[in-house]
Amino acid sequence: MIPLNTEQEKQAGIMRPRRKSRKVKIGKLFIGGDAPISIQSMTTTETTDAQATIEQINGLEEVGCDIVRVSANTMDAAKALKEIKANIGIPLVADIHFDYRIALEAAKYADKLRINPGNIGGQQQVKAVVQAAKEYSLPMRIGVNLGSLERDLFMKYGYSPQAMVESAFRHIKMLEAEDFLDIIVSLKASDVPRMVEAYRLFAAQSEYPIHLGVTEAGSKVPGAIKSSMGMGMLLSEGIGDTIRVSLSDDPREEAKVGKLILRSLGLRKQGVEVTSCPTCARTEVDVIKLVEELENRTEGVREPIHVAIMGCAVNGPGESGKADIGIVGAPGNHLLYKNGKITRRIEDKDVMPTLLKEIDELAAQRR
Repeated sequence: MIPLNTEQEKQAGIMRPRRKSRKVKIGKLFIGGDAPISIQSMTTTETTDAQATIEQINGLEEVGCDIVRVSANTMDAAKALKEIKANIGIPLVADIHFDYRIALEAAKYADKLRINPGNIGGQQQVKAVVQAAKEYSLPMRIGVNLGSLERDLFMKYGYSPQAMVESAFRHIKMLEAEDFLDIIVSLKASDVPRMVEAYRLFAAQSEYPIHLGVTEAGSKVPGAIKSSMGMGMLLSEGIGDTIRVSLSDDPREEAKVGKLILRSLGLRKQGVEVTSCPTCARTEVDVIKLVEELENRTEGVREPIHVAIMGCAVNGPGESGKADIGIVGAPGNHLLYKNGKITRRIEDKDVMPTLLKEIDELAAQRR
């Protein structure tokens, strides 16, 4: 990972300094303060099917997910967290609603609780959950969603950012009343403008770490675009300490999009980044096929490697010259670039094997 803002970015005014926030520990990671911005996702398996859940979580870790959340919707699901936690390598968050007793059980095994104090009963139930969180050194995330506002706030404000912020502070006060401050807050909406405004309002009034997300964002392409727009605006303003992309898709796609959002803003330098042309009549190599295959086959690479796949000699030499490894399409055979220089020509059939070999060797050097 790289610093939140490079000196060049600061001088150019591209990124604002990161908002100051409390630093909260979750498992072996931290959220907030100077900790790197982490990527989260959520499982889609039945939590009681521990083996399936473990397999999905390990698959998420392979593509760059830092923190995973599972639904603890029953007492059996909460008990299944014990086996799940013992067989994964990333922090585990238990998502709980309505029944505080499930939270008490989940606290024995999870690294964090996602809970809304207002929907698990009165202050006595909140106190019991706080005591469990303190006993096991767990933080809690307060998750406010525009679609599930308290009735009195909806009647007062309607579906508005102001209602979301007031709801968040209402829940925060319930935890603060029990002397609990290891709090992370999210204010999610399914439309970008209200989501962005809610986070801006909250960020100006609080130093609790912020979990960013556009909830119910939709399928892969529309959801990725909405999430990128909403989170991108806020991250560029220095707002956000951890992110979750919500897609109606395989959760691995959520982690991949999250990684791309952070990488595009210079907030994370990890994995294989591909620069490629959109292709035209000048293209001398099958760019589209190469890029798709390369991205799929290198999604588990953690070391930062920049690859350029360019169709012709118009922009190809310039882009390949800036990359660690580059291919420029040429009639008959193609040019292989390494560290900005042409090293040899290769035939069509050798392009993919050559790229994978060069990436493996470079990744080994950078480990």
